[in-house]
Amino acid sequence: MIDCRILHLLEGAKEATGIAVIIDVFRAFSVECYLYEMGATLVRPVGTIEEARALAEVIPGSILVGERKGIRCEGFDFGNSPSQIVKGAEKVRGRVAIHTTSAGTQGIVNAKGATEILTGSLLNAKAVATYIRQRLAEISASAPSEERGSVPVSLVAMGLSAERRAAEDELCAEYIRTYLEGKEIPPSFSERRRNLKNFDGKRFFDPELQEHFPEEDYHMCIKESAFPYVLRIGRDEFGYYSEKIPVTES
Repeated sequence: MIDCRILHLLEGAKEATGIAVIIDVFRAFSVECYLYEMGATLVRPVGTIEEARALAEVIPGSILVGERKGIRCEGFDFGNSPSQIVKGAEKVRGRVAIHTTSAGTQGIVNAKGATEILTGSLLNAKAVATYIRQRLAEISASAPSEERGSVPVSLVAMGLSAERRAAEDELCAEYIRTYLEGKEIPPSFSERRRNLKNFDGKRFFDPELQEHFPEEDYHMCIKESAFPYVLRIGRDEFGYYSEKIPVTES
């Protein structure tokens, strides 16, 4: 049996143990997938706007990506928008992206109790579950028999600004748990995914909010398991970074 918990918001990130998946569908960890798809050499998630700007000073040629309350941070190259990233691919290619958001990156910097951190979105939900199953098997096989036990898995649905639960993050956490347990995804999940436009997804269909919440972002973020890789968080002298790791079915 897999010891898997679904946790919520900033407190959930702080409670996470074992392998933690920090989930932010709209839009942080969808954006990080698209940054890599558009040729970013590395993505570095940070907690604050000030840290992002300071890091940009010491990494030549880096770009700044991020938002607060969904609006692009002043002076940043991009907001937290996948459609902006795709349209600005020439500016992304071959560069380090420094990324800060209201929810997703806050989860990363607060998951201090986790032994391993992954990011999660609907775009790579199946790959995340496959990777975790493979990692759990690898950890079990390498441990002495007397030390073998269940490594906990913490699925943290970060929600809206890490303050209120969001249907898309809760759904993604359930997707990953269902895949982890080796079960078939029920048809109701597809219906719930399509209905996300009736919850926090509504902002992407408001004509007055298109500058910051373009409708195209919604459709780009709700694609199911489009990318066969995980983004695993590491740390070096500059801080956190996400590492793209291809995942194949075993």
